[in-house]
Amino acid sequence: MERQVDLVVIGAGPAGLTAALYASRAGLKTMILESGAPGGKLVKTHQISNYPGVKTLAGTDLAMSMLEQATSFGAMYEYGDVEKVDADKKVYLSDGTVVEAKAVIVATGTKERLLNIPGEKENIGRGVSFCAVCDGAFFKDKDVVVIGGGNSALEESLYLTTFAKSVTIVIRRDVFRAEKQIQEQIEANEKIHIIKKHIPKEILSENGKVSGILLENVDTKETMTLNCQGIFPYVGQDPMSQCLEGLDVLDERGYVLVDKNMETKVKGIYAAGDVLQKDLRQVVTATNDGAIAAQHIFHEITGM
Repeated sequence: MERQVDLVVIGAGPAGLTAALYASRAGLKTMILESGAPGGKLVKTHQISNYPGVKTLAGTDLAMSMLEQATSFGAMYEYGDVEKVDADKKVYLSDGTVVEAKAVIVATGTKERLLNIPGEKENIGRGVSFCAVCDGAFFKDKDVVVIGGGNSALEESLYLTTFAKSVTIVIRRDVFRAEKQIQEQIEANEKIHIIKKHIPKEILSENGKVSGILLENVDTKETMTLNCQGIFPYVGQDPMSQCLEGLDVLDERGYVLVDKNMETKVKGIYAAGDVLQKDLRQVVTATNDGAIAAQHIFHEITGM
């Protein structure tokens, strides 16, 4: 089955929803395709406190607000597992549907990076989780470990303290990479313990559930076992740009290369948000990308 629209937006995170808002409000026939929950990383974020004009808001609430606003001007929101985008702006879905568009915006974001250690993959969903907001309640009065020292790791650690008996943060360095304000909250929380200069080597399990983690000192190479029932890795992200493979628009890490208008070197194919090669990946920068891409597409299609 083949369908035709002016613009296909792949991904319903902040970048994709902002693009759909601007495009549909400008009168373009716009389709949003999303294979998961609307909101992208927003639905995995406990609270947003650095989005301009919003003092503090739950990530899911901001996501739903963005979705309602984007669709209020006629953008079509549909489930779609996109496998490929070709140079003719045809979008191929896993169910055999093909959507032909005048322009495409890829706003697929990133996915959580695995630790790639023994015991990890087989324990995903059995104590290993990449989303504290999604799974935190399952660890009420339990001991959990968070791997990572960036903003996401520390923010999720704070959230986990509302459920867990204890939260231990493990970092490979002797300092955090997170913002100072978040570090201060971590240090002031009695439920949180910090282990520095250690790396995870193996996730341990008993009876089909996580029972602990083996850590190694980066200097001495000595190992220690930490008993826990939950492990939350926050060690980085990888771009979800597979649908653009073959178009020569990705860098060596898989991030999409664009110009100032968010357009790739393939005319009519754009990208926005975390999937881009960029330094700062935040909600506010994602919405910026989406707005720029949609506005440029409007001018290209209408000639105005």
